[in-house]
Amino acid sequence: MAWDWDLSYLYQSFDDPAFTADLARLPELKAAMEQAVHAELAPREKLEGLVEADDALSAVLDRLSSFCQLTMSVDATNETAAQYLDKILLAYNDFSLLESAFIRYVGALNGLDEIIASSAKLEEVAFALRWMAHMSRHMMPEAIEPWMLKMQLSGGNAFSQLRDKLDGTHLVSYRGQELPLAAVRGMAYDADPAVRKDAYDAELASYKKIELPMSFCLNSIKMEARTLAEAQGYDSVLDMTLQESRMDQQTLDAMWTAIREYLPHFRRYLRAKGAYLGHTDGLPFYDLFAPVGKGGKTYTVEEARTKLVTEMRKFTPAMGEFIDQAFANHWIDMFPKAGKTGGAFCASYHPANRSSILTNFQGSFSDVSTLAHELGHAWHSRQMAGLPLMMTREPMPLAETASIFNETLLSHLVLAQAEDQERFALLESSLMEATQTVVDIYSRFLFESEVVDTRADHSMSVDELKDAMLRAQDASYGDGLDRNFRHPYMWACKSHYYSSGLNFYNFPYAFGLLFGKGVFAQYLEKGDAFVPAYNRLLRLCGSDTVANVAASVGIDVHSVDFWRSSLEVIKQDIDTFCALCQHQ
Repeated sequence: MAWDWDLSYLYQSFDDPAFTADLARLPELKAAMEQAVHAELAPREKLEGLVEADDALSAVLDRLSSFCQLTMSVDATNETAAQYLDKILLAYNDFSLLESAFIRYVGALNGLDEIIASSAKLEEVAFALRWMAHMSRHMMPEAIEPWMLKMQLSGGNAFSQLRDKLDGTHLVSYRGQELPLAAVRGMAYDADPAVRKDAYDAELASYKKIELPMSFCLNSIKMEARTLAEAQGYDSVLDMTLQESRMDQQTLDAMWTAIREYLPHFRRYLRAKGAYLGHTDGLPFYDLFAPVGKGGKTYTVEEARTKLVTEMRKFTPAMGEFIDQAFANHWIDMFPKAGKTGGAFCASYHPANRSSILTNFQGSFSDVSTLAHELGHAWHSRQMAGLPLMMTREPMPLAETASIFNETLLSHLVLAQAEDQERFALLESSLMEATQTVVDIYSRFLFESEVVDTRADHSMSVDELKDAMLRAQDASYGDGLDRNFRHPYMWACKSHYYSSGLNFYNFPYAFGLLFGKGVFAQYLEKGDAFVPAYNRLLRLCGSDTVANVAASVGIDVHSVDFWRSSLEVIKQDIDTFCALCQHQ
């Protein structure tokens, strides 16, 4: 069975008449929204027209861009997709200008709540309209906005595409073979220590070929972010990101405070793993993902499918059936290949109630857990079915809720059944992922903060970027990581740094892990009765602020104690792992 994804729910190909028809519809849909923007109508009627026009245009743009971007994610050399994407990005620029006019109109209205209350259609998108009014204070000056958006096409968007092409086509010389970067990075999970070390050495050496253009991409994207933040009246790039994320500084500070308190425990885990593997100076980077114990089973795709369906239906039969259908209907592009981007992601197209999942599966339990993670995103999207598009745009921190919940659920269920040796291996795998999501994410936050701040003065050289990354790793990993074997090029291989318009796309993962564990604790306490509340929580994610969504299940994200309680769960696993290490 082939394990490439099926994108026909979007279009059959670029020659598909439906693709051509949607491209041809864009001017008509744009004109309809322009008419709605300039209509001389009473506020209620005008708002209803704007909502309808916005939904129609965004649905078509999302469909077109999704097809192009998903095609390119598995074939970075596809020039047809790249050319069409350029055209669609131009259309997005026009859409952005019209949405800005929409937001300015909403921000200038008096009595918005009364207008919303007078219309059932507006009540459906009430939060989105109120959030527009809130964000209207950060609109770019109208006179410069069109030019700024056009500059972004040859700025951040272009550099983001270049980075993806560099990454997707990058080959690594490994033991006489030229292999895709994703395949070589996947060897970090290999059972053979020589394979892990050789892959690490080969990977680091290979970046010399692309480090300069990668550095230009990163510097340009972060300078653009500074410019946009200033133009829109934000205090900083971080302030812009937090407000766009519907999250406040108090929440972020509370989370980082708790994380810094618990870093010594993660370092204790890393040193214990290092000692178990025969290292004396902490864990070298090339062994961060090394399997331990004798339970490191390798899974085929069908075994992974069976495992996920069997375990996740214990939460609710509906989730088990959902996952089975995702495999059966080719939602997933499974294996590494030339031209395919590394890592994993889930992209959802709400009008079709469908998701597409990319992963680079090589058979480890970590790969199975990654599938559970991405299928969690797909489940989250499914819970938003039927909502107006503008109510499906969950903020970044909440976007990880369902994915982390799925990971935690899978780990919990599997560990409960495992024999001692397998339990040891699976516990370590869970801690390995948690360390990445807490410790490594903290290092990425420190690194990106320095890059953004430094760009106020100058463009950072390759050596400066490498040094900043090593210092960030030292601040987060500390003596848990062998100082002689770190990863100075983590800024080059992590795509999140290069997403134009998505800055600081790191702390949402830490938030998601710890928030997801807090939500999971609610499930353990309440059992099956919690399932409907959980699904309602997911549906609510696009309809309120982070703090209010959390409060809907009794969580106070402003409290350091909440974050400590989630980290304490991980600490208990660390205690168990360190004790088991002494008996292996």
